Amino acid sequence: MTDQQPQQQALPSFNIEKIYVKDLSVEVPGAPAIFLDRDAPQIDMQLNTQSAPIDVENGIYQTILTITINAKMKDKVAFLVELQQAGIFRIQNLPAEAMEPALSIGCPNILFPYAREAVSDAVLKAGFPPLMLQPVNFEVLYMQQQQAAQASGQPN
Repeated sequence: MTDQQPQQQALPSFNIEKIYVKDLSVEVPGAPAIFLDRDAPQIDMQLNTQSAPIDVENGIYQTILTITINAKMKDKVAFLVELQQAGIFRIQNLPAEAMEPALSIGCPNILFPYAREAVSDAVLKAGFPPLMLQPVNFEVLYMQQQQAAQASGQPN
């Protein structure tokens, strides 16, 4: 029985401890005149993720998904939304080589639906039609970051 117990303890585990909005900012610099313009806004979205350990001994990590939306109508800013959607995750007994992909792909995939809802609500409350962000492939983004790091000679 003692031979089986260490194997059971070594099983990888991944748990969501908390999902929350760390920061949310909405600006409508051209209001109220911008609401008289009926053109559809041109949307520019910037996306960033970052992860950091909170309590390594207990496998607690925080991942922050930052989304910046800049919407323009002609040459005027219609609205600007900046969101930091965060999550606290307990990740234990994961092989070292799998930790970075878990934090860079798995955690943002969990956070994105919450971020999409927060952005849509913020844009609606700012007086514009809801903005539905298209799904993001965080695995492709991670691979692109890895390739860029290798090309520039930086360690992963």
